[in-house]
Amino acid sequence: MQQVRVRFAPSPTGFLHIGGLRTALYNYLFARKEKGTFILRIEDTDQSRIVPGAIENLIVSLHNLGLDFDEGPGKEGSFGPYIQSQRLNLYQKQAQILLEKGFAYPCFCSSETLTNMRKEQQEKGEFVKYDRRCLALSKAEIERKIAAGEKYVIRLKIPDNRKFSFFDLIRGEVEMDSSQSDDQVLLKSDGFPTYHLASVVDDHFMQISHIIRGEEWLSSTPKHIFLYECLGWEAPKWVHLPLILNPDRTKLSKRMNDVSVDNYLANGYLREAIVNFVALLGWHPADDRELFTLEELCDVFSLKRVNKANAIFDLAKLDWMNGHYLRSLPLEEIALRCKPLFLEKGYDISDPEKYHLSIAVARERCSLLNEIVDYCKMFYQPDTLTEEEEKILATPEAQKVLAWFVQKLPTITNWETEEIQNIINAGITALGIKGKAFYIPLRLALIGKMHGPELPSTFAIIGLEESLQRLKCYLLKNEE
Repeated sequence: MQQVRVRFAPSPTGFLHIGGLRTALYNYLFARKEKGTFILRIEDTDQSRIVPGAIENLIVSLHNLGLDFDEGPGKEGSFGPYIQSQRLNLYQKQAQILLEKGFAYPCFCSSETLTNMRKEQQEKGEFVKYDRRCLALSKAEIERKIAAGEKYVIRLKIPDNRKFSFFDLIRGEVEMDSSQSDDQVLLKSDGFPTYHLASVVDDHFMQISHIIRGEEWLSSTPKHIFLYECLGWEAPKWVHLPLILNPDRTKLSKRMNDVSVDNYLANGYLREAIVNFVALLGWHPADDRELFTLEELCDVFSLKRVNKANAIFDLAKLDWMNGHYLRSLPLEEIALRCKPLFLEKGYDISDPEKYHLSIAVARERCSLLNEIVDYCKMFYQPDTLTEEEEKILATPEAQKVLAWFVQKLPTITNWETEEIQNIINAGITALGIKGKAFYIPLRLALIGKMHGPELPSTFAIIGLEESLQRLKCYLLKNEE
């Protein structure tokens, strides 16, 4: 039985996006379930689109999500190098073999010529493809052009009138007509291969067992099957994942939407939620369960349960899932992940008890890490009151409430929510003031808001000394 070897092969043209993450995740889960090998291969043959630092960013992003590869850049195995620009001789050699066998031919057409050709075909309503004008060149003409230094590419000669049939593990039997395939460029004039040649060559020499990639590559599969045939190689198993769509059924595009994984992490989404959510974009378990750790996904994932139908990216569901993980992960872990965000805001979190208490209260009411930081602002830097709010605090009833608590809070021997609640109950009884008239002045003075968490929790988080200071700040002189 062939060992499972799968690869995630992104181009270093930017950040890891949701579609790329889904492809990487399914490859990773399948490899782990089958006790196989997960490979990272960098497809950087389009040198004009490379973004500096993108390779390093991709590797860090995968690591941050828990998707560490077994072979790849910096983790060299027996099949490297794993960056395509370091494998050019291999592609050029195979292109030469295809030329010699008559399965490929040189094309000397300029960009202008090709543009005009496509324009004419579009105007005639024809299928836009290369018209093979260079296929008719004689050997002598080809040699003369090359000797003259004319630039050329190498194209694959797709057979006419052929039905390409292949089995896709998700879609079953697929059949495509060669008339809908172009004579694909295999090797560009700069000596770099296109995706089509490089991916086939690498998948063969890296002994890839399953090609798990997006549906957008489905139409290219006949070209790839033909390349395997021409080179005398056995093709891997094909797996084409469904598209990911926006709620309005438009394609989720990394160019049209802000769908970079780093952006979601920066906006306060947890890696556990992102991985769990993305796993369900096209795959479903045997039951209705929706919440999985990465380890659990590795145990239950199966390509047989990947849907043919397109997946819908539902941000509301991601928010719900993130809220679940905010509340279910250990408090210390959430506090650790929030720490840089609190420090960035300039909050003094040197008191660990106050910090953890504030996180505990906030995570019950928030869905994102960033929301936790915003929610906790009241405990560290309360809002400035409006003129109307200050008038509320200046009323006789409000002043009585503030004065009573300034006097009684220092008598609490155990600064816990239960003891604080007892003082609050005693205040309501002693003052004969209740409801909004009692609670709103306290909240305005303590946190700068009319509404907030339960008062015992608020007092407990802020602490005795700070609570007294905030209450006294709004206590008028004649009431002190």
